[in-house]
Amino acid sequence: MSVQVVATKMAEVELKDVPSKDLSPISPLASKSDEKDGTKTEPCAAVSSATSPTAEPTVRADSSPNPTKMPQASAMKRPDQQQNGGEAFVNQDGTVAEAPRMKKQIQFADQKQEFNKRPSKIGRRSLSRSISQSSTDSYSSAASYTDSSDDETSPRDKQQKNSKGSADFCIKNIKQADFGRREIEIAEQEMPALMALRKRAQGEKPLAGAKIVGCTHITAQTAVLMETLSALGAQCRWAACNIYSTQNEVAAALAEGGFSVFAWKGESEDDFWWCIDRCVNLEGWQPNMILDDGGDLTHWIYKKYPNMFKKIKGIVEESVTGVHRLYQLSKAGKLCVPAMNVNDSVTKQKFDNLYCCRESILDGLKRTTDVMFGGKQVVVCGYGEVGKGCSAALKAMGSIVYVTEIDPICALQACMDGFRLVKLSEVIRQVDIVITCTGNKNVVVRDYLDRMKNGCIVCNMGHSNTEIDVASLRTPELTWERVRSQVDHVIWPDGKRIVLLAEGRLLNLSCSTVPTFVLSITATTQALALIELYNAPEGRYKQDVYLLPKKMDEYVASLHLPTFDAHLTELTDEQAKYLGLNKNGPFKPNYYRY
Repeated sequence: MSVQVVATKMAEVELKDVPSKDLSPISPLASKSDEKDGTKTEPCAAVSSATSPTAEPTVRADSSPNPTKMPQASAMKRPDQQQNGGEAFVNQDGTVAEAPRMKKQIQFADQKQEFNKRPSKIGRRSLSRSISQSSTDSYSSAASYTDSSDDETSPRDKQQKNSKGSADFCIKNIKQADFGRREIEIAEQEMPALMALRKRAQGEKPLAGAKIVGCTHITAQTAVLMETLSALGAQCRWAACNIYSTQNEVAAALAEGGFSVFAWKGESEDDFWWCIDRCVNLEGWQPNMILDDGGDLTHWIYKKYPNMFKKIKGIVEESVTGVHRLYQLSKAGKLCVPAMNVNDSVTKQKFDNLYCCRESILDGLKRTTDVMFGGKQVVVCGYGEVGKGCSAALKAMGSIVYVTEIDPICALQACMDGFRLVKLSEVIRQVDIVITCTGNKNVVVRDYLDRMKNGCIVCNMGHSNTEIDVASLRTPELTWERVRSQVDHVIWPDGKRIVLLAEGRLLNLSCSTVPTFVLSITATTQALALIELYNAPEGRYKQDVYLLPKKMDEYVASLHLPTFDAHLTELTDEQAKYLGLNKNGPFKPNYYRY
């Protein structure tokens, strides 16, 4: 079944087919187990450490005491000019009595001293241990619900089964499935096109017989995609493309639903590759489609199981890094299956890369550092779609934004958008925040890190963790302090410290979340690309990298317009003839730049 046929059927989708946006008033974060235990989770545990919740409330020295607590004193009072600055009360017999001393104000000096008590050196934790702690998980709706006492045990050492008796998965805690299911149901409300695709195409089963192995961020939005692929007839096995971005409760919900998922938040590097191998290397199961984000899964199959490509029909890749690797393979003549470049499709590049990052950069920085953006000097390395989104958001918040760029066209765009184009070496000593989004390696090297000011925040918005030279910071003379989940202070011998977020990995998905609606656009594009490659007749696609057809891009966009009650203008026959277009599109040539 071709995508064109699916698209024709999908064109009949009405608004009534899209799930209602009315959300349940019950929060998905409310734990039933907590209710049974009679305990409640504090919503801002990490913040409370700064405000000292154990301290007595601040009491003004001139505040009136409660007369009900002093039956011997009348309501008449006068200030007593004693050195203690307290108040005196006139008793009924005319004598003057000193009022009971009230508690003084909080001792801020002591509080500060208590707040600053930190161990001088914290040993490096095993990455197999979950990084998300109960005191900081409240900062992210994507945080794990795992009890901290369970964090010591690696999921690889656990024996878990879902309610159906299946153990073909490896996650943090299967008991979190109920929480994950709520997260998925909320995500479905903001993914109208994908839900419509699931409803209209599941009868045709365009992916019947497809065995898809995936390596992406495992979030509630990815879960909606996986369940849609399953509804369309596919079998799925999944691993995470980032060691910090997995939502443990969502992985549990998928495992409970029968999906083979191998991922948890806070994997080590060894765990990361082990999980990918478990997805691929299963006796009696041979994948015939790959959905990748970053190229790690494709790389692993090429390296360990090259014979599998004899049965694989195609690869769908959604990241800059992964697409770059595919083009390298194609140039070297080593790409042995067709590949679809979803990253450079208009709907992915403009909406996911630009609009998504424009919102999520602020979210990630706020959740991890509580930084005030107004007046801060920020340097954004790279002015592609991600860099454009980050720069625009920070500028709107009142930050002074500098941009570094190697491409003169992107550099000119930055200048025309009102940003000062600089070399990183020119501003590294003065900036408060450094953000990388180039897709390159060694953008911020040790020399730059040494020259940064005290308290400088360093983070990465690119897919790979190669942009910041984090390895150079793991030396004996530097001290690492974990202050929050995904937040490390790296301290120099002279006391200077920088704030490193997510150990140089992708900030928004490691430290916060991304807008579900934008991911609906990307996920729908991925689903259509898989359908196209899987159902394409032999010979349509050769062993090369292809862009998504323009007609599909326009179709994905049109599916999301009803959410905004938007109404497209239709060409008349005369207008269509004048422009040389089909009235139903595509409306732009492939070379058009949006």
